[in-house]
Amino acid sequence: FEPCGLNQMYSMAYGTIPIVHETGGLLDSVDPWDPDARTGTGFRFSPHTTDALAGALDRALDAWHDPEARERLVANGMARDDSWDARVSEYVAVYERAGG
Repeated sequence: FEPCGLNQMYSMAYGTIPIVHETGGLLDSVDPWDPDARTGTGFRFSPHTTDALAGALDRALDAWHDPEARERLVANGMARDDSWDARVSEYVAVYERAGG
């Protein structure tokens, strides 16, 4: 269960690396870390089990012990623009496609 999906966005803005269950706004706003490409903003897991959570924690700890990976994860999260300014053009495009 995920009530609104804002806390992870606030956290990333301040340099926290999220570990989240793949649901709702958490799935939409936390991009999975790819250690080879150095992309992503955090760690996601599914299904909602202790084993899946443990796997996400293991991946997070691997990144945490790699200073370059940890710095990249923090920078990726802090670089996100979740402001309304960034979303306005997306909403305008949907409205125009709908015939507005």
